[in-house]
Amino acid sequence: MNKLELLRTFVRVSELSSFTHAAESLGLPRSSVSEQVQALEALLGARLFNRTTRRVQATQDGLHLYERSKDLLARMDELEGLFRTDAATLSGRLRIDFPTLVARRIILPNLPQFMDRHPGLTLEISCTDRQVDLLREGFDCVLRIGTLSDLNLVARPLGSLRMLNCASPAYLARFGTPTSLADLSNHRLIHYVQHLGARSPGFEYEQDGATLYQAMPGGITVNSTEAYESACLAGLGLIQAPAAGLREFLDRGELVPVLQAFNAPPMPVSLLYAGQLHLPQRVRVFMEWLAQLLQAQLDPVAGGR
Repeated sequence: MNKLELLRTFVRVSELSSFTHAAESLGLPRSSVSEQVQALEALLGARLFNRTTRRVQATQDGLHLYERSKDLLARMDELEGLFRTDAATLSGRLRIDFPTLVARRIILPNLPQFMDRHPGLTLEISCTDRQVDLLREGFDCVLRIGTLSDLNLVARPLGSLRMLNCASPAYLARFGTPTSLADLSNHRLIHYVQHLGARSPGFEYEQDGATLYQAMPGGITVNSTEAYESACLAGLGLIQAPAAGLREFLDRGELVPVLQAFNAPPMPVSLLYAGQLHLPQRVRVFMEWLAQLLQAQLDPVAGGR
């Protein structure tokens, strides 16, 4: 049995802490994944996982092997592409995560260009507004908008998104157009939180280099950027969102900017990936393509929120 394939299967089980999830991501039967891990354990003479009915947890030997295996597999990917001069010869799987609206409006419409250049690559794309666990869920890289908290990952800053405050014409006709922060007491904010039950800090704005918040009433809280936009278009309140994502609504007059002197600070955009010494060439190539694609949409790299 191919030893590198055994290691790849072992790494995926380690990242997902599940034989079932690893099998799904690898496109293999669960029994095959289990057999490959057992074969690797027999080959090495070490127990790599503690298995229970509820979870799979790496042993100390397993943790040590996982760190060495990631670097070894990355080196092999690098060696395989060392003498390739044709970009079309890149092969393998990429698992990546994007914010939903960025994927739908920018990345997916342009993805055929990348796939045409690299037909040997297979992409697994996750589109979500939650912060995925890159290591545990087996992602090669993720695009993150906003404050970074993943201290164990490498962050490549790409730029920042300018923010706008917006409302629908119907909302402004009903409640009037705010012209000062004092006016906000008579307006409604559509609150956005990553997890329902969390408390929204309110209307965010930047003043003299400081980020400030003003509490605001609001009858609706959402945890999806698509729902956030839809609620604003329906006239349910004000939103604060990246200008690039609102452009089509602004051009059609479906949304109107307000309080432009009190916009929220720009949101940093970053690519996150594991801190491997030898990053696979397919990951490097994809990240370069993505950085170039987003360049026209982003302001130059600035301080984070």
